Amino acid sequence: MPSDSATIAFFLFPGTKLLDVTGPLQVFADARPGYRVALTSASGGRIVTDTGVALETMPLAAAEPIDTLIVSGGEAARGAAADPVLLAALARAVPGVRRLASVCVGAFILAAGGWLSGRRAVTHWEYCDRLAAGWPEVRVKPDAIFTEDRGVWTSAGVTAGIDMALAMVEQDRGRAEALRLARDMVLHLKRPGGQRQFSQPLRQQMAARDGRFEGLTGWIADHLAADLSVPALAARAGMSERSFARIFRQVTGLPPARYVEEARVEAAAQALARGEITRKRAVAAFGFGQEERMRRAFHRCKGVAPSAWQERFGTKP
Repeated sequence: MPSDSATIAFFLFPGTKLLDVTGPLQVFADARPGYRVALTSASGGRIVTDTGVALETMPLAAAEPIDTLIVSGGEAARGAAADPVLLAALARAVPGVRRLASVCVGAFILAAGGWLSGRRAVTHWEYCDRLAAGWPEVRVKPDAIFTEDRGVWTSAGVTAGIDMALAMVEQDRGRAEALRLARDMVLHLKRPGGQRQFSQPLRQQMAARDGRFEGLTGWIADHLAADLSVPALAARAGMSERSFARIFRQVTGLPPARYVEEARVEAAAQALARGEITRKRAVAAFGFGQEERMRRAFHRCKGVAPSAWQERFGTKP
């Protein structure tokens, strides 16, 4: 248990994503009893964030003793991971901290310093494959909101840093205080499901950005109860089944069947959340065919059953 004045040090670098700092920082600042919070960098001074907003920092060494050291994230973290001055500053500080953590793409910095070797870790869903490829010794858990492994914490994309901070407060100050903070910030104390719940629609849109199947994917979205088998989609695209399946996967990053399943689940999830349809009617309306098939699809895509999704995110009609 840390003292009431334990220091939470955020470690910044040029181009740091502002929300990766201010989101978790707000949690610690609002906690009761409070924490001492320090914004740090390798050498101190003004750090211009990705938004153009500059934050004043002190040299990391000047913040010691440090209880929890949190490395911020953002796209610039991948370049910062190759900065020997930055890594050296962290290497001097890390042995003295109780908890080491990263937000979002900041995991690349921890991996580059060797602090994730043999540990479970996560980063933003779009970068999980790259983290795993660059550091095979890291046990990447792509669906986690955050991970903790022997005192080293990592979190998924951006706002997941807030989830991680709440978990740290729960560890330090107890569940009642963490719940109070979550209520005040209008957040889940523990977000249901994993980050794949929130990444699917964006991932599909980004993967299909070259437009080759734009007409077809639009038609799929409008006809989810139709026959969306590979033969039917290949015929609509005017291609052989084999060529269609191969090229569709190249363009979207998903096999046709998986793309269709995710499209059906996403549409059903939104309709259930808005209270527009019952779960029983959703089975036919979105082309699942059987209630059990819809339940399995939700578990694969959202990590929860349709009933749990509706209870957590929507209202029942």
